[in-house]
Amino acid sequence: MPKIINNKKYYHTSEACSIAGISKNTFLRWVANNTFAEVQYRDGRGWRMFDENELTRLKNEVTKRNSVNLVNNNK
Repeated sequence: MPKIINNKKYYHTSEACSIAGISKNTFLRWVANNTFAEVQYRDGRGWRMFDENELTRLKNEVTKRNSVNLVNNNK
């Protein structure tokens, strides 16, 4: 369930990954490998928080990678 902070909606990593259609482990691997830039926001515990822009960026990355995989699998 998203959190509302200063009238802005934020999602924790597991929620954002679920919405984007990837596992949390995949996301963490992308960050560790510098293939996906770290999110800008964290809560008081240090947990990543995705706003709508970050969530869109994650979904776009998933779409891009799925497109590349489809092309490579059809060769």
